[in-house]
Amino acid sequence: MKNLPSLNSLRVFEAAARYQSLVKAAEELFVTQGAVSRQIRQLETALDVVLFERRNRGIFLTPAGEKLKQACQQAFGLLTLTIDELQQTSQITPLIVSCEPTIMMKWLIPKLMIFKTNHPDIEIHLVSGGGHIDFSRNSVNLAIRRNDFIWNNRYVAERLGREWIGPICLPDAENRVITHQPLALLHTHTRPDAWNDWMSGNKQIIQKQHEHWFEHFYILLEAVMAGHGVGISSIYMIEQELRNKRVSAPYGFIPDGSAYYLISPDVFAANTPQTIFLEWLKKAFHETHSQLADLCHHHFTGLG
Repeated sequence: MKNLPSLNSLRVFEAAARYQSLVKAAEELFVTQGAVSRQIRQLETALDVVLFERRNRGIFLTPAGEKLKQACQQAFGLLTLTIDELQQTSQITPLIVSCEPTIMMKWLIPKLMIFKTNHPDIEIHLVSGGGHIDFSRNSVNLAIRRNDFIWNNRYVAERLGREWIGPICLPDAENRVITHQPLALLHTHTRPDAWNDWMSGNKQIIQKQHEHWFEHFYILLEAVMAGHGVGISSIYMIEQELRNKRVSAPYGFIPDGSAYYLISPDVFAANTPQTIFLEWLKKAFHETHSQLADLCHHHFTGLG
């Protein structure tokens, strides 16, 4: 290492060698032509090697100069790549987002590739979670929650969109639902009042043959898909199934009075990854219920 000339002189030499012009090298480096010439002379003296031949008011690389030029370009290229990688690694700090399990699996994950394509410099890491969130104890930056509980009033919460619910069933059971034939009603312990909320909001009654209860919402959805009965679902949890016509929503969807929020321990400052993700989520929530309204046979009550 002690035999190496200064990095600055090698940088000046590489520019002059690339252009084979002291003038163009000086323009690139924002120095005078005399400064370039001095650096090259000092480098030749230090190495005791002639790097350029001066003739016809021009400079031309000697074989030694050509060899050093290639070595400099390889070295500077490697340095540039390494520094770029280091800067990218240090700049991309992932956003860790806690999200309720069913909406994460059924809605957010299928859409997240769109966000990554549009924002490759923002990395999102998802963790499953519901209910209360303590940002001081969890290594989480943001949380997606429905406002069915009271969170810490020190947190900042931005509304993403209203919750929309409605009965869902297999397509071949839709007529039985509309004609009020008795059917198995499917419930979940995580939303025990879902059927009552829908019936009171839609002024409809589904005749029940019997009832089944499930621990989690995603289990209820699987039971509907397997033909076990009619369940109440959030629109955000069956988007793909509705698009693919694997399930029907005989009465469309209505707002149930609740909404989804993005919760943060800090304010959403402009142009930060948190705020960019927030605005994308708002748009994605709106697109889901506005587009699915066109797919359902019955209109969305109060869509807006």
